[in-house]
Amino acid sequence: MNKPLCALVVVLAATGGCSTESRLYGDLPLVAKVETGMTKDQVQQIGGQPLSISDRTVVPGTCFDYKLTKAGHQQPYNVSFDDKGKVDHTSFLTCAEWSRAQQKSRETSHSSGGGGGY
Repeated sequence: MNKPLCALVVVLAATGGCSTESRLYGDLPLVAKVETGMTKDQVQQIGGQPLSISDRTVVPGTCFDYKLTKAGHQQPYNVSFDDKGKVDHTSFLTCAEWSRAQQKSRETSHSSGGGGGY
């Protein structure tokens, strides 16, 4: 399998259920309004205080964990920030799950000689 395709498969596997979550939670402010490039303060104005804040382990930056609740269902959601404090990723995973997906993708691309995209 070629390197870019392999990395894509790993990330898609980690985020496989996202379309269902997007339909269910897509109208919540945190999901609907947070955009790439926003600051931590802007995100907190929209989503409030996160459940936890952690340093990213694969690429320098910070990650906010939130728990979305709607219609009796709960779903983890993270907002990830680059080393300049700007949003660069959101997903329906915990920060730890997102970090593991990044690490697996990096290991897969490194073991096949690629440079990794993270």
